[in-house]
Amino acid sequence: MQRLRVLRKAASLDDLELVLEPVGTLPRGPEDVLIDLRYAGVNPSDVRATMGVMPRAVWPRTPGRDWSGVVLEGPADLVGQQVFGTGGDLGITRDGSHGARLVVPRAAAVPKPPALSLAEAGALGVPFVTAAEGFRHTGAPHPGDVVLVMAVNGKVGQAAAQIAAWRGARVFGVTRRAEPFAGPDCVPVRMIDSASVDVVEAVRAETGGHGADIVVNTIGSPYFAAANAAMAHGARQILMSTRERSVPFDIFTFYRGRHSFFGIDTLALDATQSAAILRDLLPGFASLRLRPFPVRDESCFPLTHAIQAYRAVLDNARDRVVLRLSG
Repeated sequence: MQRLRVLRKAASLDDLELVLEPVGTLPRGPEDVLIDLRYAGVNPSDVRATMGVMPRAVWPRTPGRDWSGVVLEGPADLVGQQVFGTGGDLGITRDGSHGARLVVPRAAAVPKPPALSLAEAGALGVPFVTAAEGFRHTGAPHPGDVVLVMAVNGKVGQAAAQIAAWRGARVFGVTRRAEPFAGPDCVPVRMIDSASVDVVEAVRAETGGHGADIVVNTIGSPYFAAANAAMAHGARQILMSTRERSVPFDIFTFYRGRHSFFGIDTLALDATQSAAILRDLLPGFASLRLRPFPVRDESCFPLTHAIQAYRAVLDNARDRVVLRLSG
């Protein structure tokens, strides 16, 4: 049994001190569970954390936020169950999921629905929790609401489009080129190619001038102006990432439009808080109204090839990158 250890922060993957070491005995409290890890998604935040970008990161540590596995030890009613989870503390302020074993509070272990494989369950945490947390703050989409998702074909964008459609919203998705929705075919998304179509004109024309009730802006600054201009009266915009920190902001339009902005940082949600959000999504996965990301063989790496997995994430792999662990 082994786990990854990052010894110190690094400026690049070439400088990263990423080693494999044996997993010893992990301390466990009476309400904790010891997980035999099977799969762990690799998120951009996992890789950036190894480079010291996350201010709360501690060293040395095992990276990884998302996970799935089987309960080895803990309360009798949980032993042997297939579970999954994620957490903003995992791999940042405490050891994470890129190894053979993990200890978490029992409340952080979410029962895996039969509709999900262990590989799929281990790869959905951060994107779906981020999207769901955004909707939790703005008020979940209601039937008939217009939801506009910027950069919809990113992982958070796909999750947001699925959740919005599941809740009965009408979904518009924006990309930088002409392409179909990368998520499940069963999710109706009106795709807009921002390179050839004016996003604001398209949304307003197809909503009778109303605009978007909720904007999910997954990449911040590149779409900030268009997102603001597309907002309906009283609309809400969700922001969880950006490329540029400073953007032009029209205060007059903001207050006259009665707009609201919501910042989402899932690093502030520990494993137990994240599990509560995942539990709210279970009916969607059980009914197949929500679908996990496909886990393809070519994007599933053994722990011994973790550096290749991290590099694939930094290279903006379109597929979900996953580590295959014990079992």
